[in-house]
Amino acid sequence: MGAPDLDPKLVKDLSNRLKRVEGQARGLQKMLEEGRSCEEILTQLSAMRSAIGTIATMLLVENLQSCFLQGDFESNEALARAKKLFAGFIR
Repeated sequence: MGAPDLDPKLVKDLSNRLKRVEGQARGLQKMLEEGRSCEEILTQLSAMRSAIGTIATMLLVENLQSCFLQGDFESNEALARAKKLFAGFIR
């Protein structure tokens, strides 16, 4: 069951992306165990970080879109929450 405020199609897409990240993590573990080069491992870590960033961006955009559609930005509290999410994401 997905998050209640997310479109089921988006949940499926995000879930598939997370499964690929999970596979990348397992691949990285294997690369370490096999003694692969730091360059190869760092290249794969970069790809994994990019994939996670894409997932986070998609969720952030969905959250902001949801707030706008619901007119929730009338509330200072909603705007503060959105700013906090964004600030935490860009760290």
